[in-house]
Amino acid sequence: MTARSITDRLGGLAFGGDYNPEQWDEPVWKEDDELMRRARVNLATMGVFSWALLEPEEGRYDFTWLDAHIERLHANGVAVDLATPTASPPPWFTLAHPDALAVQADGTRLVHGSRDTYCLASPAYRSAARRIASALAERYGDHPALALWHVHNEYGTLCWCDHAAAAFRVWLRARYGSLDALNDAWGTAFWSQRYTSWEQILPPRATQYHKNPGQTVDFHRFWGDEIIAAYCEQRDAIREHSDRPVTTNLMLPYDLRLNVWAFARELDVVSSDQYPDANGLDGAAHAAFYADRSRSLAGGRPWLLMEQGTSTVYDGDQVIGKEPGDVLRHSLGHIARGSEGALFFQWRQSRAGAETWHSAMLPHAGPDSRIFREVTQTGEAVAALGELAGSTVTAQVAVLDDPDAMWALEVDGLPSSRLDYHAPLVGAHRAVWDAGVTTDFAHPEHDLSGYRLVIAPSLFLLSDKGAENLRRYVEGGGTLLVQHAAGYVDDRMHARLGGYPAAPLREALGIRVEEHRPLRTEQRITLSDGSHGAVWSESLRTEGAETLAAYTHGMLTDSPALTRHRFGTGQGWYLSTHLDDADYADLLGRLLKEAGVEPELPGLPAGVEAVTRQAADGRRWHVLINHTEDTVPLPDPAHDLLTGTTAHELPPGGCAVLRGHGH
Repeated sequence: MTARSITDRLGGLAFGGDYNPEQWDEPVWKEDDELMRRARVNLATMGVFSWALLEPEEGRYDFTWLDAHIERLHANGVAVDLATPTASPPPWFTLAHPDALAVQADGTRLVHGSRDTYCLASPAYRSAARRIASALAERYGDHPALALWHVHNEYGTLCWCDHAAAAFRVWLRARYGSLDALNDAWGTAFWSQRYTSWEQILPPRATQYHKNPGQTVDFHRFWGDEIIAAYCEQRDAIREHSDRPVTTNLMLPYDLRLNVWAFARELDVVSSDQYPDANGLDGAAHAAFYADRSRSLAGGRPWLLMEQGTSTVYDGDQVIGKEPGDVLRHSLGHIARGSEGALFFQWRQSRAGAETWHSAMLPHAGPDSRIFREVTQTGEAVAALGELAGSTVTAQVAVLDDPDAMWALEVDGLPSSRLDYHAPLVGAHRAVWDAGVTTDFAHPEHDLSGYRLVIAPSLFLLSDKGAENLRRYVEGGGTLLVQHAAGYVDDRMHARLGGYPAAPLREALGIRVEEHRPLRTEQRITLSDGSHGAVWSESLRTEGAETLAAYTHGMLTDSPALTRHRFGTGQGWYLSTHLDDADYADLLGRLLKEAGVEPELPGLPAGVEAVTRQAADGRRWHVLINHTEDTVPLPDPAHDLLTGTTAHELPPGGCAVLRGHGH
C-alpha cells in the first residue's frame, strides 16, 4: 500500500485538492464538474472538516450527502482521498464531553468555536474518533472511487489537562519502570523535586520559575507517542474494512509537536502540507527544504504533497500572494523531489468561515482569473509527467534532524535564548541548495554511510548511540561538519562531563569544548580568515585537529574557531560560532568540493534548480526550474515532457522536465 498504488489507480501523478461541496449548492457542483475536467483534477480530498454533517448527533450517522458527491466525482473521473473528520469535533460533542476540551499550560480551558478543540488523551474523544473512522471505512472501504484514506488533519494539538496528566504518568511508568529511575533521569535531587508516588507527577504546567528540563522533554516525547497512538487507532479501524493506503498530512517543517521519524514509519504513504514564508528564491528554497524533508521521512518510498496554497505566503502577521508562475514552479519543485503529485487546499475558495481568505485553486474571482489559468496550466503539466510515477531521488548530502534535539532547545534556563533549532537546519539546506546539490535529512542514529557529506547544524542533545554513529561515519570515510553547541547534553538532558560534545564525537572531531560564551544580541565577531560570526562562541582546545580559523577578540583571541580533523579515512569539521550567510555558504562550498559532491547538472547558473528522478529500470529525468529573470541555455538539449519538444533553453521563470538527459 504505497503512493505508487495511488498513481496506478489514478493513471498518473495526483492533481487536485480538498473539496468541500457541502459549502455550496447544485449549480456550483455542476460548474465544479466542468472546471475540474478543464484543470485535469484527478484526486479530491473529502470530509476533512465534515464531522457535524456526518454525525449530526452522537451515534447517528448521515452519509447520504457524501454518497451523492462521491458518486458524482467518480462519474466525473475524479478519485477520492477520504478523510476522517476528527480534527474538528462538532458542537454537540464538546457540550456532551466538556472534559475533552484542551487545557493550556496556564490552566486555561479552551472552548468550542475553532478547529482542534479536543484533548487527544481524552477517552471520550478517542472513542468517538475510532467510531466514526470505522463507520466511514465500513461504508466506503471498497468503493471504486476511493484511492486513499486521510486520517485527521495536521496532528499537533497538545493539552495539559488531567486526562493528559494521567496518560503522561502511564507513559512514564512504561519508559522508566520505577520512580527511582525517573528521579535519576530528571535530576530531581535539584530543587527538592524528588517524587515518591506516580500521582505526584504532573505535566510541565505554568509554574514559578524554570521547569524541569527532563520533564519538559519527556512531555514532548509523550505527546509524540500519544499522537501516533491516536492515529494508529483510526488507521487500524479503517484497515478492518479497507485495503486502500492510509495516511495523515504532516504539517512541516516547523511543527514542534511530532516525532516525525517514528510517525512516518506508521504511514502507508507519507503526505504533508507546505506553505512558504517568502516569495522568489527564498520561497523556492523553502519549498525545497520542505520537500526534501518529506522525501527523507518516506525513507525511499514515494510521498505526496497533500496541501499547498495557490497564492498563500505567510509573511509574519499578513498573508501575501505568490508571484505569477509560482503555482507551476512550486508544484514541480515538490514533484522533482519525489512527490507523486501536487494537491492544494482547497479546490474552491470559501465565501464564509474562518478561512474565507485562504487561497484556492478556484478563487473568489472565478475561472476567468490568473490563478485558475495557472492552475489549469499546472494540471496539464502534471498530467504530462505520469511516467515519473514511482521514480526516486538520491542525495549525496544529509542534514541531521532529531526531534529530541529540537525539544531540548525548548527547555527553560539555557545559556542563550538564541539557540534556535530550525534556523540552522534551514541555513545548511539553503547553502547546499544554492550550490545546486540535492539534500536528504537523516536522524543521527541512521545509517549515514551512503552520504559523502553530513551536516549537523543543531544537535544540542545527542544520544550516546548517535555520537558513536557519527564517530563511525567519519572513521569510515565520511566528511562531517558539526556546528556550535553540539552534544552538550545526553538524551536524559544531563550535561556531558569532561568537555563537550559527547566523547565519541570529540574523538572524531579532535577537539574538546571547555566553555561556552554566548554573544550579545547585536555582537558580531571577525575570525582570522576574514569570516564573521554571531550568536555564540566557544573556548575549545584541539586534540588532534588543525585550526583553520581562529578568534580575534577578547579572551578567545588566537583560540580555534573552525577546525578539521583527519580521523580514520574521513574528516571531522567543527564550527564553534554562527557564520554570516555568505561566509557559511563559502564554507559549505569548500566542504562539498572536498567531499567530491558535484551539482546535479554542472554548468547551470545560480537560481536554476535541477533535481534528478530515477526509475528502477535506470530511466532518468531532470526537472529544471528557472527562478531567474534571464533565458538560460541548456548544457545538453533534450526532450521536454512538458512541451513534447526538444528543449534548448529555459525562458525566464520557465520549467522543463528532460527525459534521458545526462545518460
